[in-house]
Amino acid sequence: MGPQARAVCSLFFLMQVLGEPAESSEFHLAGDYLLGGLFTLHANVKGIVHLDFLQVPKCKEYETKVLGYNLMQAMRFAVEEINNHSSLLPGVLLGYELVDICYISNNVQPVLYFLAQEDDFLPIQEDYSQYRPRVVAVIGPDSSESAMTVANFLSLFLLPQITYAAITDELRDKLRFPAVLRTVSGASHQIEAMVQLMLHFHWNWIIVLVSSDNYGRDNSQILNERLAGSDICIAFQEALPTPQPNQVVTPQEREHLETIVDKLQQSSARVVVLFSPDLALHNFFGEVLRRNFSGVVWIASESWAIDPVLHNLTELRRTGTFLGITTQSVLIPGFDEFRLRRAQAGKPASNTTGVKATCNQECDTCLDTTMSFNTILTFPGEFMVYNVYSAVYAVAHALHSLLGCSRTNCSKEVVYPWQLLQELKKVNFTLLGHQIFFDQEGDLPMPIEVIQWQWNESRSPFQSIAFYHPTERLLKDVDKVSWHTPDDSIPVSMCSKDCQAGQKKKAVGIHTCCFECLDCPAGTFLNKTADEFDCQPCPSNQWSHKKHTSCFKRQLTFLQWHEASTIIVTMLAALGYLCTLAILIIFWKHFQTPVVRSAGGPMCFLMLIPLLVTYTLVPVYIGPPTVMTCLCRQVLFTLCFTICISCITVRSFQIVCIFKMASRLPRAYGYWVRYHGPYLFVAFITMLKVVIVAVSLLITNVSPTARADPDDPKIMFISCNPNYRKGLLFNTSLDLVLSVVSFSFAYMGKELPTNYNEAKFITFCMIFYFASYVSLCTFMSVYEGVLVTILDLLVTVLNLLGISLGYFGPKCYMILFYPERNTAAYFNSMIQGYTVGRD
Repeated sequence: MGPQARAVCSLFFLMQVLGEPAESSEFHLAGDYLLGGLFTLHANVKGIVHLDFLQVPKCKEYETKVLGYNLMQAMRFAVEEINNHSSLLPGVLLGYELVDICYISNNVQPVLYFLAQEDDFLPIQEDYSQYRPRVVAVIGPDSSESAMTVANFLSLFLLPQITYAAITDELRDKLRFPAVLRTVSGASHQIEAMVQLMLHFHWNWIIVLVSSDNYGRDNSQILNERLAGSDICIAFQEALPTPQPNQVVTPQEREHLETIVDKLQQSSARVVVLFSPDLALHNFFGEVLRRNFSGVVWIASESWAIDPVLHNLTELRRTGTFLGITTQSVLIPGFDEFRLRRAQAGKPASNTTGVKATCNQECDTCLDTTMSFNTILTFPGEFMVYNVYSAVYAVAHALHSLLGCSRTNCSKEVVYPWQLLQELKKVNFTLLGHQIFFDQEGDLPMPIEVIQWQWNESRSPFQSIAFYHPTERLLKDVDKVSWHTPDDSIPVSMCSKDCQAGQKKKAVGIHTCCFECLDCPAGTFLNKTADEFDCQPCPSNQWSHKKHTSCFKRQLTFLQWHEASTIIVTMLAALGYLCTLAILIIFWKHFQTPVVRSAGGPMCFLMLIPLLVTYTLVPVYIGPPTVMTCLCRQVLFTLCFTICISCITVRSFQIVCIFKMASRLPRAYGYWVRYHGPYLFVAFITMLKVVIVAVSLLITNVSPTARADPDDPKIMFISCNPNYRKGLLFNTSLDLVLSVVSFSFAYMGKELPTNYNEAKFITFCMIFYFASYVSLCTFMSVYEGVLVTILDLLVTVLNLLGISLGYFGPKCYMILFYPERNTAAYFNSMIQGYTVGRD
């Protein structure tokens, strides 16, 4: 601590020697407790010429800063109001020492002056807890860079510093700056208000211009971090050239400004965000006016949002709409009259010692310059002024608590900086309708106001259009804006227009805001909350039309009872069932007759009973498929049908065997008759079919599945399994082979006696069966849907009818209408005739 204090003291002596004192009562007010004030009464953006020499810059040589003088007057007004108030600090006079820091050029010298004691010495001590500097607190300065420079000194002594305009978020770091408090919202809140303003008006394509200093770089970095991953993109970002102290534009600066304005004119972005001190913008806007550039929305940061000098350039109204971010305006009663009152020089109060002036405490033209902007400054509601006003009152309330003041007097004890800092962190009072307190980061959560520049003399130059509340992080109360457009419509600043509902974005270039819109194809939909750049597929049981934002349930289709095709097939099945039942009865009654015995005898019942069962299974094809109905289709139905086909095959073989093979192979024929060859054959075929069906069930799933109709994706048909077509072909393969064999035997017996010759009937049945199932399998290979089910059922019923009527029908006809032919004598005569003919 020793070497640091020694260096600080040496620097202080140097600046005291080089300073040029001047007396002005606007900068000094004697009192029991002094407040230090740092304000920008003159400004020079470059302001670094003095760093080449060992002297404090002469601020009065720079341009007068109207707002700075206005803020200084707010501090004077607050101090005098408190001194004249009976309830706050009774019997105690507050005083002040005000210094012009000329933006960032004169920071260190005033701080050392505030830290020194009355004898202008800053002693070297090991413990400064009992040290009493010249002032008890410092109000200011305004810029973030100056505030941080000052804070580095004041924090060493825990001397409270309340800045009214420095928005950098670095000041929230209480390890580095434990003594800094703010009556202005931080940069993150200011920028969040900007972003929400852009989102509100759907601007997602912006230009960012920044000053070539820490203010521009820091704020643009915060903005870029905030916009990362958001729906707002930066078309381009440029740094404005730093003007010369005399504001003369050099050729290099002119070329740089021309390049920036060229890019503005060529860009499709119509919103420009400007982070820059006001003085750095005069040359830029001069170039904008010279090039007649217009039609944009200018969004001003708090550093120039309410600058009266820039607003006085009325030609700016034709360049576009000006919106600004600033602190909420609060009307301070009596301040309008006070700030334009000419200062009266007076002697210090009798109860205090005299004060010694330091440099940069003069402003010869401040009052006259401020009066020239009287129209702007005297409109109801004051921006930024309340920040200074509330800072002074916060110190007064902290002192009031620290001194243990009653309604009539205070103790006037010695106040050390660290004691006052502790009390400042605890203050909580109401001032002109606003609650004043500091949060854990030392900020006063005051609302941020969004204003629009107006040039109508009958209205306020800065018209409020919205409010941003830091505690809620919401933009509220958005009012109507007077847009600088032909039809007063909201300017559009988008790289690409919003896609219509059901359209996805396809990125174009590197910016997510630049895209083309593509319709989502059928079967997909767009969920913007999930992903705007890809269409999501509909679930398997749902569908969507092209360019849709949601899916709808597919229409489930299956064979239903009320359909005409179902009714026709059911009637055919019912007819077949009745006919088969009638045939069964007729054959039962005429079981011993030659016609029945020649048709197969007992084996006829082995055919007729499965046929009846098969007819009763027709309903399993109708209605939504279930596991049971699918099992019936694939097991019971096909098994019964195979028994019928195998019986017909045996019957065809027997006819040929009796008349052609019995004489040639008597021994084989004997074995065939002795061991009931027909029934063994039917049993073997039935067992083989059981194995085929079992294998089919193992390799396929019998659970019903829903699949989209390829011709109409809005429809889903329910089938027994995804491989029903292959399963049907596999299951009927044995039946198809039997039908070919049966047809072959029937063809071989075409010359047998008429009573025994059933070749033409069997041939008809087998040819129809073979052709129908081959056609059905072919149709299934190229088509899917309910039509497959109805055709499958129709083919099955027709084949059943073919067996019932084609094979058994002629026999019943003979029994019922030609009983004389159903005798043993008639059959013997037919055999003898066939034998004679053969001989």
